[in-house]
Amino acid sequence: MAARALVLPERTPVGGIVCAAESVRLVRGGRALLDGVSLELRAGEVLALLGPNGAGKSTLLSVLCGDVEPDGGDVRFGDRPLGDWSLPELSRRRSVLLQDQQLLFPFTVHQIVEMGRAPWRRTRREDDDNAAIAEALTAADVTHLGNRRVPSLSGGERARAAFARVLAGRTGVLMLDEPTAALDLAHQEAVLSMARERARAGDAVLVVLHDLNLAGAYADRIALLKDGGIVACDTPERVLTAETVSAVYGTPVEVIPHPTTGRGIVLPLRA
Repeated sequence: MAARALVLPERTPVGGIVCAAESVRLVRGGRALLDGVSLELRAGEVLALLGPNGAGKSTLLSVLCGDVEPDGGDVRFGDRPLGDWSLPELSRRRSVLLQDQQLLFPFTVHQIVEMGRAPWRRTRREDDDNAAIAEALTAADVTHLGNRRVPSLSGGERARAAFARVLAGRTGVLMLDEPTAALDLAHQEAVLSMARERARAGDAVLVVLHDLNLAGAYADRIALLKDGGIVACDTPERVLTAETVSAVYGTPVEVIPHPTTGRGIVLPLRA
């Protein structure tokens, strides 16, 4: 009974800072993977991390979620330093989808999604388990795969099962590392539509993407990284300019407006 009386996390008001990095530095093998990075994630927004291979996107997400400790600088989650939170406390406040997460054990999809509810065991929110799991299975389009074992799934199906596990946690912060990498067009749109929906409901979503146009379509803000530093962090319209993207990616591009939404579409210039 004492565990069920545990003080549970409250949602951060929309616009409030849920996670912040200040002058973060991470060095591995004599190379600075992150070099003086400062960034804030706010409730009610989708913040996309973009940049070339090796820019530091996944590394930054790993630092912000507490998976990797930086060599310098400060990271805060909520109202206190990230390192002051216990793992159970963090698990009830943020859900993480890592790029290199391997789902190879012979669990069923339903069992994988159930794992997303583990932080709420022996709390009042355990009563929501069945509803949260069913909702997550539906949102990730894996309900029909519930009894399938993970090794029998395609790469895209595994990715959707992992995303469903994250959704099942019903935390106020989602940290997603390349959630669309293995997905077809329809499921890419569905995953980012769900991220957008969670942000509209007041959650904070941090997402690493390689597709500039998906980021431009769904993100409120984009942090563009290169060589372990942030080159620009602003709205998609201000970050995804032909000049900035060409310089960061080392290849000429043009940016044209989408015929329906008006948001910029980045196209490589070809002869």
